[in-house]
Amino acid sequence: MSMTIHAVLPEPEELKARLPLSASLAEMKKARDEEIRQVFTGRSERFLVLVGPCSADNEDAVCEYAERLAKVNEKVKEKLLLIPRVYTNKPRTTGEGYKGMLHQPSPDQAPNLLEGLVAIRHMHLHVMQVSGFGCADEMLYPENRSYLDDILSYESVGARSTENQQHRLTASGIDIPVGMKNPTSGDLSVMLNSIKAAQGAHRFIYRNLDVSTGGNPLAHAILRGGVDKYGTCVPNYHYEDLYRLCGLYENSGLENPAVIVDANHSNSDKQFKEQIRIVSEVLHSRRMNPELHRLIKGVMVESYLVEGSQKISADRVYGKSITDPCLGWEDTERLIYKIAEEC
Repeated sequence: MSMTIHAVLPEPEELKARLPLSASLAEMKKARDEEIRQVFTGRSERFLVLVGPCSADNEDAVCEYAERLAKVNEKVKEKLLLIPRVYTNKPRTTGEGYKGMLHQPSPDQAPNLLEGLVAIRHMHLHVMQVSGFGCADEMLYPENRSYLDDILSYESVGARSTENQQHRLTASGIDIPVGMKNPTSGDLSVMLNSIKAAQGAHRFIYRNLDVSTGGNPLAHAILRGGVDKYGTCVPNYHYEDLYRLCGLYENSGLENPAVIVDANHSNSDKQFKEQIRIVSEVLHSRRMNPELHRLIKGVMVESYLVEGSQKISADRVYGKSITDPCLGWEDTERLIYKIAEEC
């Protein structure tokens, strides 16, 4: 047999009982979720900034980052809604490399998913405690989100998952915003079909249960660029791309048209410093057209304490990405203030 069982994982309710969400944090999250909901339903003009490391690999560094973000928030909260990226799963194109804290609580040690589940829930709760923010994570494994479903304020479905039926149907049963990324091919029709599926009601198998969902009206688009047949990155954050998406939304019948622009990945060709310029261009496009102003709800930026990236080693730099390169803190702080000025 080619599959080996390493451990029987606890049920979500067991882990939640072990690491419970306090009443005060639950109230904070409820209020924060309503603020985010109002952005996606058009009742608030505040601009979303989803910002944080490519992969949340170290609890202390991630919490320090979130604490710094909370201080910046006090100066921009009238115009912006900051949502920390606390991404605990890392999709890998070939299946090789670091897959995130869920797999490896210690990046330089062997995978241990039982310890990983404990580590990611503990980290999310810790970030909430020190920052007052509900956080964002990626729904890499739909069945695993049950371990975090009471504490997340935003979820994304990645470019490699957006065509997957289980991701789409699971998103339809979530009561927070779920961003569906365009696939790596850049095909916007695939993304819009994913949003339509997520906004619809379904009945399906989930964690050995026969379940039904009512649909998620807050499912929306994330533009992250694509790759053509020659492997060349093709960005989709320009005015023409955003205007085209606006037209596609108009003809789709989808609820709450919205897009978040991912400034990294194929939009920047992973040239992390380009995120600053890309965000500026997106804000300019938003100012130039009232329709785009309504459609573009925010941006996503990859950022950590120290800029760039590094290999996994015994002498790693604290707060520096071990996956994709990120903006450093100083650039990030300046960028957030600039976004607030231009919104």
